[in-house]
Amino acid sequence: MSADNSRPDVLLPLRNLCNTVKCSRDRVRDGESNECSGTFSLSNFWEILSEAVKSASQEATKLSVMFSRPPMPSEENCAKIAESVQKSVLTLSTVYFWLPKSQGVVLRKEVRDATAEVLDGLVQLLEVILSSPGERLSQEQLMSTGGVWAACDQFNQLPKDNRSAVLSVLMSYVGLVKDALEEMEQALADAQDPFGDVLVDDDDDEEAEGRGNQDTYWSESDRQLISHCQGLMKASGASLRKLSSAVKNNGKLDTDENIAQLDDLADAAKEISPSVDDLALSLYPPVDRSAVEANVCKLACVLKKVLEITRSSHVCAEADVSWVEFLNGAVEHNLEKIRSVLHDCGS
Repeated sequence: MSADNSRPDVLLPLRNLCNTVKCSRDRVRDGESNECSGTFSLSNFWEILSEAVKSASQEATKLSVMFSRPPMPSEENCAKIAESVQKSVLTLSTVYFWLPKSQGVVLRKEVRDATAEVLDGLVQLLEVILSSPGERLSQEQLMSTGGVWAACDQFNQLPKDNRSAVLSVLMSYVGLVKDALEEMEQALADAQDPFGDVLVDDDDDEEAEGRGNQDTYWSESDRQLISHCQGLMKASGASLRKLSSAVKNNGKLDTDENIAQLDDLADAAKEISPSVDDLALSLYPPVDRSAVEANVCKLACVLKKVLEITRSSHVCAEADVSWVEFLNGAVEHNLEKIRSVLHDCGS
């Protein structure tokens, strides 16, 4: 390395660039969109954003190659690459801010997270380079560069409008509720005392016969309660599947109001999976019936709210009214059954 290139100010442009990218990333995460006064073209937005993402990926590659082997680049070259990367970063963040909330809050969140991930990847790459400038390409630098490429590539998989974005998140909720149900069913299918072999010493036959750990398995009354709670959890999955189908078949993007209704549906539905999880956790032994009752009421309220919003939205066609009413009845039926079991156990 030459004496000139060993001066501390050689890397100053990269340090300044790193701070700039951090600021852009934070602004993307927390900033508001620039609402446009004229007509907004979503197709044009995606075309320009795609070019901006491509440019960011290319600049990251140039930056990594420049610092992949000694000697370290000159101060002039460091300044040039820093300027070039900064330009691509500012372009990418600026284009993101063109996307107005009126195009869909869920869509905007998807694009925001993807944009922030690219910028975060660039920060990591710059920090790796700054930590060992002038050295040969390290595994860490190679992985950081690949991280930027992967973050840029995911833009091709993003939903391109709010209906697709809402449908995507709803389907993810369907999967989460399905997993929770399967875990509960698997636990019930296990032995009556699933933790007996762990909590009881094999050599202690007398204690094993006395079963001193009843709090680790379900009683018959517990299983009866769980059966009715499963009915409510299944109604949760059915509601999400039916809502997803309605959004896919009937969701419209022709007005700001319809786009906003899709956002409202996604916002209400996001509470279903956590509520199902809370209920499932409270059903594991030892069963806390007061916690079960609270979680059952919470989940029922969430489901009724989702069904009510669905019923009043444009995605609910005349043919969909029947399943909305059926599921609303199923929620109420299971709620009454659960309360009855809880009351009988408490009396």
